[in-house]
Amino acid sequence: MEPLIAMRKVAKSYQTPAGGFPALQEIDLEIGRGELVAVRGKSGSGKSTLLYLIGGIDRPSRGEIVVAGSKIHDAGEDALARWRGRNVGIVFQFFQLLPTLTVAENVMLPMDFCDLRPPKERRSRALELLDRVGIAEQADKLPSMLSGGQQQRAAIARALANDPSVVLADEPTGNLDSVTARAVLDLFHQITGFGTTVVMATHEHDLSAIVDRTVELADGRIVSKVVA
Repeated sequence: MEPLIAMRKVAKSYQTPAGGFPALQEIDLEIGRGELVAVRGKSGSGKSTLLYLIGGIDRPSRGEIVVAGSKIHDAGEDALARWRGRNVGIVFQFFQLLPTLTVAENVMLPMDFCDLRPPKERRSRALELLDRVGIAEQADKLPSMLSGGQQQRAAIARALANDPSVVLADEPTGNLDSVTARAVLDLFHQITGFGTTVVMATHEHDLSAIVDRTVELADGRIVSKVVA
């Protein structure tokens, strides 16, 4: 079966005042549909850069990246933006919910941007997703009225709004207590049951019961790929 995500000989360098900085080097990685993969490593190891390349947020300096059948490494900016809106959901460590919109309106926002669903169906879709993540009763509240765990659940619902093939989560439990963090990780595990692939950059260690694989990065290189 074709992998949903395929990275071949991918490298990414950034220019700094001191010269080029190699954030990623010679990355070869395949991830299947419905997999939950944790990307681990110390700060600066390249975890976030790896996620941003998979999501088409950043471009590789060299190499090939194919996600959901699209060669995103050489797509034009407009095409890439359209592709990203339809195929990728992103969950950030600091939630990034718009404070002046209700929780339901935040979840509807990706639907409004991509116009993939008739306007009259968008609120019901948002409520369905909020119910799936266990906070439907918070739909009409502002994000500031929710706990950190509830805000992260809302962010996950928003990431699922357009039925993406891939959900990318960048340190999604970094600001949560251990009990809430475990609940959020369990939720990511449940999401894969719907066929969604989840790639998560994390410092969490005890993940064997949740993830399918752990990819360890060090100095921009993959140093291990461990099946849970």
